[in-house]
Amino acid sequence: MPSVLIVDDLLSIHEMLEAVIQPTGFSTAFATDGEKALSRYKTEKFDLVLADIDMKPMDGITMLKQLKQYDPTAVVIIMTAYASTESAIQALKFGAFDYLQKPFRVNDLIATLKRGIEFRQFQTEHKTSGLAPVASQAGIEGRIIGQSPAVQKLIQQIKKLAAVRAPVLLQGENGTGKTAVAELLHEALGAPAAQLVRIDCALSSEANFRDGLLGQHGAGGTWVQQAKGGTLFLQHLQCLPLDAQKELVSVLRNTAHTMRLVCATTEDLERLCDEGRFYDELFYRVAALPVQLPPLRERTEDIPILVKHYAAKSTNPHFHAGLVELTEDAMAMLTSYHWPGNLTELFQVISKIASTTESRIVTSQQLPLHLRELQHWPKLSEYLAGQEKQYIEMVLHGCRGDKARAAAVLGVEPDRLA
Repeated sequence: MPSVLIVDDLLSIHEMLEAVIQPTGFSTAFATDGEKALSRYKTEKFDLVLADIDMKPMDGITMLKQLKQYDPTAVVIIMTAYASTESAIQALKFGAFDYLQKPFRVNDLIATLKRGIEFRQFQTEHKTSGLAPVASQAGIEGRIIGQSPAVQKLIQQIKKLAAVRAPVLLQGENGTGKTAVAELLHEALGAPAAQLVRIDCALSSEANFRDGLLGQHGAGGTWVQQAKGGTLFLQHLQCLPLDAQKELVSVLRNTAHTMRLVCATTEDLERLCDEGRFYDELFYRVAALPVQLPPLRERTEDIPILVKHYAAKSTNPHFHAGLVELTEDAMAMLTSYHWPGNLTELFQVISKIASTTESRIVTSQQLPLHLRELQHWPKLSEYLAGQEKQYIEMVLHGCRGDKARAAAVLGVEPDRLA
């Protein structure tokens, strides 16, 4: 029998909830404040926690934060007064499974509890002891290439995320490897028959969103149904229309407990929320576990390793492409370049070179022209001060107005070019 810990400072609420919940097949236990709830959870462990926000001395949000620190897999449902919707949405930010607005209907309460139990079962069924084989240290390093501190931090994050079923939000520029991380998280479920359903919100039409993602009455469309037991991967989430974002909240409320949800974005969704361009409740439902993927320009020490890796994946008619080596000046050009396309751009450059070169040693002259031109521009500090303005304009023009890229070439802070 699934167990629910009810946390509320009103005994009348305890009695009412007990009378409603127990006949539906749940066992109930009670605590009158957050501190007592934490103490009881640590000694008894419950399947669900149903907690009010407005309690003293420890309120529901504080209890939620501390409980998720103790047990990241805890399934917590928050109860809040109708006028406190903002507080309830904040609870999602700190890892609440869902929230209920008082006064709520009995059917809504029971349905939410059942979804919570299904999510608990999903976590248990897909729980790994450490990591699934494909997400082992060797498996991750076969997909996430590099030895820089940024990459090692990312690998550690993936290992932790693999054992937790809360929604993951992958943030980073195009080409930084978000798809590879999503695939690793899916494979860590250890369910070979489960599907990874990949949807690019930048490419789908409104009709596709309706049929594939949203469906009718919050049940989700065909994509959501296909992802049950597996992973739903929503790429470029910031491109989803605002109306569809609001409908997606209802879909996730009803279905997210049945699958691994991974979303990816190239923009700061929290900033978009502040600007009214992204629905705040959707943000908190998808951003329980945010991961920032570093751009290649911030991990240039990995470029020599990546070059070898990408060359070995290529095919050359004259010799084994994995034997291709770059001269010192050619490698210097690669590490000084800004790489706006990140790993994708580097892969394209190296695979083309490794596939077409007739000599095993590749010099700087064999690199694409745009890489060689940037290398010959001196740093701003080395240029005559009297020509500084003209030179900045020239570099900006060469970088097509990209101030961050121009600043990297010039060796100055981007603010200098404002």
